[in-house]
Amino acid sequence: MLLESLREYSTRLDLPPVMYVKTPIRWFIDLDSQGNLLGFVSATGPETRGKDRGKIMYAPNIVRSSGVKPKLLADKGDYVLGLSDEKSKPERVKECHRAFIDLVRQCAISTGNKSVQAVLRFLENWDPEGARLPEDFNPGDNLTFRVDGRLPIEDPDVQSFWADYTNPQEGEATTCLLCGQLKTPAERHPVKIKGIPGGQTSGMALVSANAAAFESYGLQASLIAPICYDCAERYGKAANALIEDDATHLRLGSCIYLFWTREPSNFSIASLLSDPRPEDVKALLAAVYTGRQADLEDDNLFYATALSSSGGRVAVRDWLETTLGDVKRNLGRYFALQRLVDAGGREGPPLGLFSLALSTVREPKDLPPATPRALLRFALKGGALPHWLLYEAIKRSRAEKEREKITRSRAALIKLVLLSQKPNLAEGSALEKLDTSNRNPAYLCGRLLAVLEGIQWSALPGVKATIVDRFYGTASTAPAAVFSRLLRGSQSHLGKLRKERPGLYYHWQQALESILGNLSSFPPVLTLEEQGYFALGYYHQRAANREGTNSKEDGEETRP
Repeated sequence: MLLESLREYSTRLDLPPVMYVKTPIRWFIDLDSQGNLLGFVSATGPETRGKDRGKIMYAPNIVRSSGVKPKLLADKGDYVLGLSDEKSKPERVKECHRAFIDLVRQCAISTGNKSVQAVLRFLENWDPEGARLPEDFNPGDNLTFRVDGRLPIEDPDVQSFWADYTNPQEGEATTCLLCGQLKTPAERHPVKIKGIPGGQTSGMALVSANAAAFESYGLQASLIAPICYDCAERYGKAANALIEDDATHLRLGSCIYLFWTREPSNFSIASLLSDPRPEDVKALLAAVYTGRQADLEDDNLFYATALSSSGGRVAVRDWLETTLGDVKRNLGRYFALQRLVDAGGREGPPLGLFSLALSTVREPKDLPPATPRALLRFALKGGALPHWLLYEAIKRSRAEKEREKITRSRAALIKLVLLSQKPNLAEGSALEKLDTSNRNPAYLCGRLLAVLEGIQWSALPGVKATIVDRFYGTASTAPAAVFSRLLRGSQSHLGKLRKERPGLYYHWQQALESILGNLSSFPPVLTLEEQGYFALGYYHQRAANREGTNSKEDGEETRP
């Protein structure tokens, strides 16, 4: 279904000629109509790894690995001019050059194209040994020809010849899995998928078998999934087009996610997930929760897939097929459940998917593919987030040193996991900010820790190691083991505040009484879910402490 959907998407694209792909051309070999050399003209383009690879343009392409397979009229220096570098084998270079000339000769005879004939005359008279080349010429660069200022590779008859040459019709015909027609299948699919994280820059195959263990019924290479040349080229070019367009792909860790719809749509999933703008999220929520069905495009089919590299090939990590209307409703729920005040108690902006995923690890390189994959599937398909995400977020919060235990993105992820288990969106609103009516003992314990931290900070401004740095792990898992000690320790701080800053003293005393008045006892142990509520209680109370930033006296800060 993945390949069939990609082939279908290709019909909406302005595809290049058959077996033409984007290629960096570094040099034009200028000839006159008789095939006389006029000179080498440098073509500039975007730099890759600090090197100018040339002008990007559509040129003939063919998949090759170890064999000699020339590309028509546009190839590297060893094929086009028989030039080698220090690492090349002279005999192989000569073989490549002869094959290139033979291919140009076939094209000249078949098409009768005057420009191709001029190129052939040039090649037949070319002497690699006595060639005078530009100083910065590199045999590894791509070259093509211009005859009287025109590019032969752009002539329709040349493009038609190349399409017939690369699409052989000999061989046993079989039913193509994608179009359903009786055609000769491609033994090796002609277009490689490029831009896969960690993959080969030259591209990788999506359908391939290179060992007996992967073959079925004696079928080799790509014949294990018989697809005709036209369909194989179309799905490959469609995948590459999705990867090139920022609006249709999202890179997360070792995976790249592609999005497309059956019918054209202006709705950009990638930008909404990677860098959501508040106004776009508000518009989406308005469409979802006010019932504006015209904005939802209910019946338009939506597709998403996750690709990564594996052993020189493309691995499909996930596949999703649904409707765009369902996707928008699920995205609305995803953004509604993650709503959370920022660290200062103000309304916070929507969070990108990568930001949520990174809250579970110390460094981006430590992020496993399963984390963003689970978040993306939840955002697009709905349902509930797995509990292991909650475990990862809580584990990371306990492990943090010299950084905030509960960041906004980590608190939002915890909230997402907890509330994704509950279909009632009103609960999402209840946990957006401090909820003084919440009687959950774990939530109250989290609030209490934030208040005790605020008391310590008010009494000892600039303290390097707060009680949160030292006791968060124990307080969030076994409150009964530590809170009595923390409360006793806070009394000396409160006594100091009562003498020196009475306004702050009454502020914190009231906060303590409001929390402790609803706690009959401290829980001996907190479950994983309760640890999540503890973290939210701590974050909410800390944000509320910072919201005003001024105490009842002299505008002094109450935040830690």
